[in-house]
Amino acid sequence: MKAIIIGNGTQGKKRKFFLSKNEFICSVDPLGTESKFKFIKDVPINSYDTVFICTPESEKIKIIEYCIKNKKNCLVEKPFPNCNKKKIKFLEKLANKNNIVCYTAYNHRFEPFIKKIKKFIDNNKIGKIYSCKIFYGNGTSRLVKKSKWKDKGLGVVLDLFPHLFDMCNYWFDVKNNIFRNFHIEKFENKSPDYAVINSKIKKIFYQLEMTYCMWKNDYFCDIIGKKGSIHMSSLCKWDTTILKIRKRVLPSGAPKEKVFLMKTKDPTWKLELNYFKKLIRNKQKNNFSKNIWINNNLNYFKRSKIK
Repeated sequence: MKAIIIGNGTQGKKRKFFLSKNEFICSVDPLGTESKFKFIKDVPINSYDTVFICTPESEKIKIIEYCIKNKKNCLVEKPFPNCNKKKIKFLEKLANKNNIVCYTAYNHRFEPFIKKIKKFIDNNKIGKIYSCKIFYGNGTSRLVKKSKWKDKGLGVVLDLFPHLFDMCNYWFDVKNNIFRNFHIEKFENKSPDYAVINSKIKKIFYQLEMTYCMWKNDYFCDIIGKKGSIHMSSLCKWDTTILKIRKRVLPSGAPKEKVFLMKTKDPTWKLELNYFKKLIRNKQKNNFSKNIWINNNLNYFKRSKIK
């Protein structure tokens, strides 16, 4: 891999950290003083084969098109830019024709306990699923407010909900469904800094809650089933992660419980990089259906005229 990174912000620096000196060619950023080039077209075309796209939403689509047309593999920080379905299918077809990988990154998919939850669900450990509640909050509302480009549009919905959509699809295969019932607030920002969605899909009730106004970063999920429940708290990047698997006791009473603990540095960035490399080695065909599905959900919010 000979990689360049477009966007020298928080995500770009994280991606660079896990590349070796031989893999990293340069960073590109029109505003970054640490970047060798301002624009991707300034970089000698034969000096790299892979691009990490870590830019604001408005800049992504033209960079993706440039990469695909020039046969460069690319990793796009979530979500895939919001353009029409016809355009996305065209890019998918062109990427496959040019034999390159265009991967949309969702690093939380590689959180160890999120993967473990997937195994428990697939093995029917808690039986028929009744409900899934996920909360994801951080205290970045003031940083968003000071940003030149973040405090606009869908706000926290664009930033954090795609992660939760991806988790729900990973665990329960809800792709192609729209999460419809939502409530949104703007407590400290011009754009939404709090949102909650309630939807019932495939007989499972979902409650997805996101906010920039949680002064201690936190994540938790509760999945309730007929035979028991699954409970996860925190992410590796913040604190000790706790996973509890409870087996229901009938007719009622305290359930039998298994507790798993994990305290480690955030492994998701390295694991996702290895996954991306594997896709490239295997010349994996692109399938942009998840990008279309998540965009359809985000467009539903837009059409609902968030004010």
